[in-house]
Amino acid sequence: MNHNTPLSPRPLHHLSDARRRVLTTHQLRAHGVTAAQTAERCRPGGPWQRMLPGVHLLHPGPPTGEERLYAALLYTASRGHAGGDGSAGDGEYGEAMITGLAALALHHFSSAPPLASLDRIDVLVPRARRLRSTGFVRFVRAHPVPSPQERVGMPIAPVARALADAVARLSDAVTVRALLTESVRQGHCDAAAVVTELSGARLLSRPHVVDAVDALLAEGRAIAEGRLYDMVRGYDLPEPLWNVELRLPGGPALGGVDAYWRDQGVALEIDARAPRHGGPVPGTAQARRREHLEDMGITVVRVTPKRLREGLEEQAAVVRTALIASADRGPAPQVMLLPR
Repeated sequence: MNHNTPLSPRPLHHLSDARRRVLTTHQLRAHGVTAAQTAERCRPGGPWQRMLPGVHLLHPGPPTGEERLYAALLYTASRGHAGGDGSAGDGEYGEAMITGLAALALHHFSSAPPLASLDRIDVLVPRARRLRSTGFVRFVRAHPVPSPQERVGMPIAPVARALADAVARLSDAVTVRALLTESVRQGHCDAAAVVTELSGARLLSRPHVVDAVDALLAEGRAIAEGRLYDMVRGYDLPEPLWNVELRLPGGPALGGVDAYWRDQGVALEIDARAPRHGGPVPGTAQARRREHLEDMGITVVRVTPKRLREGLEEQAAVVRTALIASADRGPAPQVMLLPR
């Protein structure tokens, strides 16, 4: 080979990082490899291959799952930017991120299929991007785009969003149920976040999704109750009465709570249905019941599964503060307690 020839492909071939085995035409040109040289090496039987328009794999044989992900991101980032020269534009991948089943595999979902077995890689992009799905890349549009997380050096959608994008493409009830249940069982996210994303994607009208959501909420509540027990016993809080119905003596029912400290008049309820921001919506039955209990002198502590998952010590401090403050209110109200 002529020593004046620009950088040969040999150094590229030697790079072990998967990102260096998948390069765009523009990146190859920056390494001194001309378009003609790239086309020659990507001919049938050659040492390279074309994975997507303008994206090349620098070895023969099937690409790995990771290489397909990088190819999908590079293809997305190199399309639709000013100049059209195949460069990625602002940021390595712009605002693109892996979503759907591929993202769940990167989040280590055991119920998600292996990356190498996926026919399509879903890529989440801003709604305004003008992109057309091609090859194994399928685009999902969003507004606003969520903040990505990072796995193996790649941006991927948060679990709840990735789940919604995966479920949108699935019709198998068993798979949908397994994915949703695993999301809370393995602590990836809380049930309320998943339901919010499924609702936003208008998936809750599908019968197999509704059935899976029922299982998801039951799983999420059971896990939250377990964490509540751990909180009381792990942070030396007084033992409450668990899962009781409050009722006025000779009067109407006041509703059920997950824990009740009779001597202090403090009730705790796990709220898995709360909106993303703030407490119960004013004027709802839930809010009216809470106001009624507080008017009677019962302090109501509301916790969400997410708070129990992410800040158990903080929630224990909130309960302890409520129990201590009860001494300033006088005697606890007299209510009947029934198991629920």
